[in-house]
Amino acid sequence: MSPRRPSPDRAPNQLDVARAAGVSAQTVSRVLSGQQNVRPETARRVHAAVETLGYRIHAAAASLASGRTRILGMILVSTDRYSSAALGAGVEQAAAANGYTVTMAAVPDHASTDAFVQAFDRLERQGAEGIVLGLPVELNSPAMRMRTDRTPSTRTERASLDMDAPLIVDQHAIARLAVEHLLDLGHSTVWHVPADDYWLESRQRRETWEQVLIERGITPPPVIPGDWTPESGYRAGRTIAAIPDATAVFVSSDEMAFGLIRALHEAGRRVPEDVSVVSVDDIALAAFASPALTTVRQPFEGMGRAAASRLIAHIEGRDLDDVPDLHPELIIRSSTAAPRA
Repeated sequence: MSPRRPSPDRAPNQLDVARAAGVSAQTVSRVLSGQQNVRPETARRVHAAVETLGYRIHAAAASLASGRTRILGMILVSTDRYSSAALGAGVEQAAAANGYTVTMAAVPDHASTDAFVQAFDRLERQGAEGIVLGLPVELNSPAMRMRTDRTPSTRTERASLDMDAPLIVDQHAIARLAVEHLLDLGHSTVWHVPADDYWLESRQRRETWEQVLIERGITPPPVIPGDWTPESGYRAGRTIAAIPDATAVFVSSDEMAFGLIRALHEAGRRVPEDVSVVSVDDIALAAFASPALTTVRQPFEGMGRAAASRLIAHIEGRDLDDVPDLHPELIIRSSTAAPRA
C-alpha cells in the first residue's frame, strides 16, 4: 500500500514519515540524524517514505533536536588561483558524502594573524563543528592556537596542525621532480621563478631548487621573483628572454608559466627549442597551452577531500577508513626538450 500523503496545503513532517514507514517518530529522527542503532530494513523503509512524501529536513530544527549542526567551516585566502577553488571543491565533495554542508570564509592575501582569527570566529558563530584551514602559511600564534584547541581543525597541506607534521603533498618532491627533469635533459642550469615567500609552499620549492643544483655541482643563478599571477610570469619571461644562455626555467605555478611563455614568444625565444619550461599544478588549461605545459601535478581536490575526511572522522570520534595516495606526478608534455647543441 502506498503511504498516505498529507493534505496538499501543508508540507510533510516527521510524523507523516513515521506513519508511512510504520515506525515511531523517534526512529525517524535516529535514521535521519545518521545514528547507527537502527536496523537496515527499518532505515530503508524510512528513506523510502521520505522520498515518496517529498519530506525535506529542516536544518535548524534538526540542529536543535540533535545538538549538531553538521556544518564544516573552511578558511581560504581570497585569490583567483585555481588551487583555492579546487581545494574548496574537494572539501565540499567529502562533506556532502558524509551529510555535512560547508561555509567558507575568505581572508585577503598577505593578511595579518588578526584576519585569520576573525575568520575563525565568524565560522564558529555560524555553527561550524570543525574548520579546515586551506592556508599554506604558519598559524602558530597564541590566538589561533586557542581557537584550534577548542574547535576541531585541520590543514589542507599537512596531516595535522603541527608545523612539523608530514606534508600531504611533498613540496620538496615537486621541486625535485621539476629540476631533475630539466637537468636530465642536458640543461647546464635551471633558472627559477618562485612565488611570494609569504607562502610556505613557495619557500619549500625554492629551497629544493637550490639544493638540487648544488647537489649537481651547479651554482644557483639569481631568483627571478613572481607572485602567482600571469602578469608576474610575463615580467619574469621578459627577464629570461634577455639572458642568452638561459635555456631552462622552473616556474612555481602554471598561471605564471602562461605569462612567461607569452613574453618569451614576443621576444622571439621559442619554447622548448630555445627555453624549456616546467611549472606546477597541472590546471585544466595546462594541456591546452601552446606548447602544452610540462608540469608537476598536485591533486588539489584530493587534498581537500582528505582534509575534510580527517576532520569529520575527528568530529565523530572514529578512525579514518583509508588514507589516499597524494604523491605529486611529473606530467611531461611539449614545453621541455634537450638544449640545442
